[in-house]
Amino acid sequence: MYQGVGIGVVIPARNEAEHLPGVLAGIPSFVDKVVVVDDGSTDGTGDLAGDAELVRLNGQGVGAAIDSGHQHLLKIMDADFISVVMAGDGQMDPEDMEDLIEPIVNRKAHHVKGERLDRAGKMPIYRRVGTFILSILTTLACGQNIRDPQCGYTATSSQVLKSWNWENSWKGYGYPNWWLMGLSERGWRIAHVPVKAIYEGQKSGIRVSTFLPKVALMLLIGLHTRIFRNTLNNPSLALVITWATYIAGWIYNPLLFVVTHISDRIHVSSILRDANENTR
Repeated sequence: MYQGVGIGVVIPARNEAEHLPGVLAGIPSFVDKVVVVDDGSTDGTGDLAGDAELVRLNGQGVGAAIDSGHQHLLKIMDADFISVVMAGDGQMDPEDMEDLIEPIVNRKAHHVKGERLDRAGKMPIYRRVGTFILSILTTLACGQNIRDPQCGYTATSSQVLKSWNWENSWKGYGYPNWWLMGLSERGWRIAHVPVKAIYEGQKSGIRVSTFLPKVALMLLIGLHTRIFRNTLNNPSLALVITWATYIAGWIYNPLLFVVTHISDRIHVSSILRDANENTR
């Protein structure tokens, strides 16, 4: 436990036999439960889980693996807790975990996103470009600033997990973007914490040429559906302005889309939940 709060860690892993033992060895002592989700590995990754809880899938995707890990923690953790996601490839520093969970422990946020401020000198150039483009698209889709959407090092209050719609999710690599849109739509508070970027020969499974268009389309559709559902469930004057300027932007002047985004941001900030009330 950390300051009286239960901590669980979800480790999605597919063919990470080389890195998983090191990830598990570095888990901080305050962590109560670790769940390794072996998503169809062929190199014996799951056999290296040791004392961790093991969930086996058949190659459903990293998003499905993380969902399964969260749901497993909901089953085995008795009290409220924080669920931290760490990749099985060793690209996330366990020393950053304490900073990651602090905003939830201190009742300032419901979900905390790692932000790799030092990634410019470490991340391959093509991934930096892709991350930059997706940060703009994800910011638009969420109605709030998202600077490093693809960083999967996150911490989430069990309060969020208990209310999440697990039937409607994104199974692949665009999972962090999908998750952030869902949080924004429901008014959960998101905090951003600097974390270290680690690249020591690990190979990404992402193909930018197919990943970027697919996730960009998902964000575009998600932006419209989020605003539409909020119009039905959380109507506000800001949303009236959002729709009016959006329509006018298509008919008269695209510059009106700037006002559309500003009014959407105002709406998103107006539905934020109080993190002091049953945060965890």
